[in-house]
Amino acid sequence: MRKELLFAFAAFFFMSLHAIAGSFAEEHTVPNVLAIKTYEKDMTGDGAKDQITLWGKPFEPGALFYKKIWAEINTSEGKEVQIDYEGGYEPEIQFPDLNHDGVKDLLQSSATGGSGGLYSYSLYTLADNVEEEIGMPPALSIEAHFENDYKGVITFNDTNESVTVDLSDRKDDYERLGIFQDGKLNEPTEMMVIPYAMFETVNIPDQKGVGLKGIQRISGAYQADGIGNVYSYWYYEKGQWNLTDVQWEDN
Repeated sequence: MRKELLFAFAAFFFMSLHAIAGSFAEEHTVPNVLAIKTYEKDMTGDGAKDQITLWGKPFEPGALFYKKIWAEINTSEGKEVQIDYEGGYEPEIQFPDLNHDGVKDLLQSSATGGSGGLYSYSLYTLADNVEEEIGMPPALSIEAHFENDYKGVITFNDTNESVTVDLSDRKDDYERLGIFQDGKLNEPTEMMVIPYAMFETVNIPDQKGVGLKGIQRISGAYQADGIGNVYSYWYYEKGQWNLTDVQWEDN
């Protein structure tokens, strides 16, 4: 009788250990991930719709920031593709044909959450079931600095053009900060060239299909001191992004 009780106790003990271990493993291996949005688009060019799911792993349960974002694409031919993206807020995917091959591309974006209102972007194609990163347009080469008499000069090296901006309405602030003294620069001082804040798909004149409009901000003494916006227009052709126009807009 004692031997049977011993076997029964041992069996119960090992079953309990197995249940605890299984519970622990489940708790630590099932990720806290969310299916943010699903799409049905023909991504390969075969005429059949593919299933695209945009997944995100929040920084913590209930958080709006996703520390990990990725897309899972299940093609109509049974192929599975995963594309990893940078973390961020409010991720989404758009499906323009930016390389003009007749097949939709994946243009993913998410807000970085900084004070500058910046977004991160990623662009891929899956035409003919081949995953390839197209990439985004390069940053413009811009130089910006203050000049005497409360002026700012912004030079666009890509087009060899420049604009001069009258900043005299901010002279009290700039004098207080020590940038100017009675309208004269205390020392050479550069303004702030902010990276691309966002991109928009736009029609490019005299071109087939759509391109991208990049938006950059120029700030003065500090980031909130917005001077104006630079709009650059890009068209993808022969495997590269080509700059078609640059426009300036004062704040």
